[in-house]
Amino acid sequence: MRPRSLTWRLVGRLAGLQAVTLTLLILLIGAAAIGLLRVGLLIGEYEGSTLDTLRDAIIRDEAGGLTLRQSPELAALRAEHADLWFIIRDSEGHQLSEGAVPTQFLPIASILDHVSEARLKWNAAEAARPAALVKWVDTSAGRIQILTGTYGQLSMWRALESTPLLFLNMILPIIVLMTLATLVATPFVVRRAMTGLAQVAEQAERIDIDQRGVQLPLDKVPIEITPLVKAINAALDRLDRGYERHRRFLADAAHELRTPIAILSTRVASLQAGPEKTHLLEDATRLNVMAGQLLDLQRLDQRADTFGPVNLVGVARQVVLDLAPLAFAAGYEMSFEQQDETIVVTGDQTALERALTNLVQNAIDHGQRRGTILVRVTTTGRIEVCDDGDGVPPDEREQILEPFRRLHPGGRGAGLGLDLVQTIMRLHGGRIEVDQAPSGGACMRMVFPKIDPSC
Repeated sequence: MRPRSLTWRLVGRLAGLQAVTLTLLILLIGAAAIGLLRVGLLIGEYEGSTLDTLRDAIIRDEAGGLTLRQSPELAALRAEHADLWFIIRDSEGHQLSEGAVPTQFLPIASILDHVSEARLKWNAAEAARPAALVKWVDTSAGRIQILTGTYGQLSMWRALESTPLLFLNMILPIIVLMTLATLVATPFVVRRAMTGLAQVAEQAERIDIDQRGVQLPLDKVPIEITPLVKAINAALDRLDRGYERHRRFLADAAHELRTPIAILSTRVASLQAGPEKTHLLEDATRLNVMAGQLLDLQRLDQRADTFGPVNLVGVARQVVLDLAPLAFAAGYEMSFEQQDETIVVTGDQTALERALTNLVQNAIDHGQRRGTILVRVTTTGRIEVCDDGDGVPPDEREQILEPFRRLHPGGRGAGLGLDLVQTIMRLHGGRIEVDQAPSGGACMRMVFPKIDPSC
């Protein structure tokens, strides 16, 4: 399953929280209003109670005239107020009346056509509710004009019946606006808050095996993510310390091995010529090359910024001269080709000599002691070492570059040679390729990134 988006998880939860909060708020306000209405503390007298009761009860009879249905509110109003009076009329001349209109309002009752809406009081200076109301209202019988006295109070259910309208007209738009604001603002806020985390991720992508002492920045990381970044930095510190211990061990081991290897080489050189001496000389040379490469890797790891111009032709020529006697003794011929006299790259000459020496040594060990070992330097910045052996199967060409991986499990060597060559080439920004020679043997290729144009 795909991981859920943090942004939209926050959006959904914030929108849900807002909706739940507003709903609870509405319920609490409603409950409080009901309680206050029941004890009579919220609303006292309501001047429009009679008019509302008549408006809800007015209907048309079969002849199209006006009549009142006997609603519970109307029955209660008649029972409580024996002096109830009203005049109900429409624009078509139909009229319905009940009770005696007070004499003070009779002149108004006769000119209702000229009155749209009015509040009628006995004394205009009084602050009490009016004694009568005149108003045009919309009913189930159409638009009706009502003139009536003001009796009764606001019913609790009539007060609450406006709640759905209040929700639709006020609360619902607020919920919609808040939800839209959440949908728009939350992704922006999250992106701003996660800017520091994006920088941490970008820095983490640049961490490589050749870089040590790297720490992820904490200055712009949200405080909730800080423990994770600190844990990663602590893990990087532990890895650096482990790498340093490993590097020191290899360096110390290489230093300790050089003396016994030198003694062994001297003793082998004093033996009488023969196949056994040749095998011993090859083994001693391989040990010496490995120890030298380990020391070079340590030195390069500490001073990779001191690279200088290196002539690949000179490096290859020197390695061929050094290892030609060993190759001849093992039954090979040596060949050296160059496309130019000077082909320059930026690097460490000693380390490159070690890497090429290892490739030639590898060809001597696995070339089946027949044919020619060819060393070729091209103008494109490549050094090729090819033999006439059995070659490397295509499905194993990547695997033999791994440490302690050998093509033949019972073969000689520890399986570190090609891995060390690959490490040296990575330090130089290049790579090693395993290919097939025209003769069917193996062809190892050191590929450098760029030739120095000044040479």
